[in-house]
Amino acid sequence: MLRQFKDFIEQQSLFQPDHIVLLAVSGGVDSVIMAELFHRAGYRFGVVHANFQLRGEESDQDERFVESLATRYTVPFYSTRFYTANFADSRNVSIQMAARELRYEWFEEIRRKEGFDWIATAHHLDDQVETFFINLIRGTGISGLHGIPVRNDRVIRPQLFARREEISGFAREQEIPFREDSTNSSTKYFRNRIRHQLLPLLLSIEPDYARQITDTISRIRETESILNPYLEETRARLIRQEQNHWIIRIADLRNLVPLSAWLYELLVPFGFHPSTIQDLIHALDQDSGKTFLSPTYRIIKDRDRLIITRAPSYDTQRPVEEYLIGESTGEIRDPVHLTFQTIHRHPGYLISADPNRATLDRKKLSFPLTLRRWSPGDYFYPLGMTKRKKLIDFFIDEKISIPEKETCWLLCSGNRIVWVIGRRIDHWFRVSTRSNELLVVDFLP
Repeated sequence: MLRQFKDFIEQQSLFQPDHIVLLAVSGGVDSVIMAELFHRAGYRFGVVHANFQLRGEESDQDERFVESLATRYTVPFYSTRFYTANFADSRNVSIQMAARELRYEWFEEIRRKEGFDWIATAHHLDDQVETFFINLIRGTGISGLHGIPVRNDRVIRPQLFARREEISGFAREQEIPFREDSTNSSTKYFRNRIRHQLLPLLLSIEPDYARQITDTISRIRETESILNPYLEETRARLIRQEQNHWIIRIADLRNLVPLSAWLYELLVPFGFHPSTIQDLIHALDQDSGKTFLSPTYRIIKDRDRLIITRAPSYDTQRPVEEYLIGESTGEIRDPVHLTFQTIHRHPGYLISADPNRATLDRKKLSFPLTLRRWSPGDYFYPLGMTKRKKLIDFFIDEKISIPEKETCWLLCSGNRIVWVIGRRIDHWFRVSTRSNELLVVDFLP
């Protein structure tokens, strides 16, 4: 097996002999054998272990076992503990997705900080097949069928040449100890049901199914490489990024045939499920305001366009944030960048029409001013109007999208709104013919 391991690394050009590789070792047979093969091959490596604290003392024993393994190999060892269940709840994702996000982000942090060239995970051919069927059953596009890549950015998979039974057989023959994860035999998790129920059935039908499916995955990946340049060109043409969100014109989507396939492929980077794509298509002719979620992004139907933003991480029931601005304040940078300048009006002074500048009658202001988010029920008297207007109605009239509303801040004097920042000042605080002392506030987005 050592020879196959070294040959696979050379054939795939995974790393150079002088490179240092950070091995992700859980304590299970797959990652333990990967570490043993690295050791026997004489490659330079370190060991990293994530304790997800999901199995109590068993998880702690795994951590101690992996640390002892690194000590035996006399290589660097890095470990951390995650509150995985809490993280999953806060992100509204599965435990498996939470663990994946946590570990890869932390692995990359260690890699950069400690000077490793690569991160190696112990995925093998059976993992490849399981992932293929998981995506196939749950629904996916072509990108979901290309399997686990041998290399992905700085992550490599040097055991993608071997079957699970080959790795386990090597461990038994060489009497190499490893840890058994008690959850591996449970059919609670979808992957385990694929592993323990579907794959044995396939094995009874076709003993060499894993390698045949792997060959199919390779052809899918090659086909994807042919299509990707066209997809990327279309994605760049249709999706316009504006600061922290992305815009797609619905009129542009109507020219794509078949729309469902195109829309799915365009939105692959944002993680939307095929069923969500179908719901989105049905909403294209409906009223504005509908929202569609992926684990990390959302799409908002806004009149003649789709707006893509990161999924809000804040609590919609959060207390109102308030920031006080003193009379002598010249500039603030957080939570928004504002500058303040007091000037004395002179003949011929022209008031700027720039919506990012508010020119106010300073004598009508009561300090300290307050900077806060808008709340339901807020109202003000928009410049030029003598009747009050609810802020939510102002947003509708001004065609302000949901993401823009969520990032809207108000400058207030006492209980009154002075300026909907970047939009409109209140009529009461305008500069009149009797105004001599002015406060000029600039918003620097």
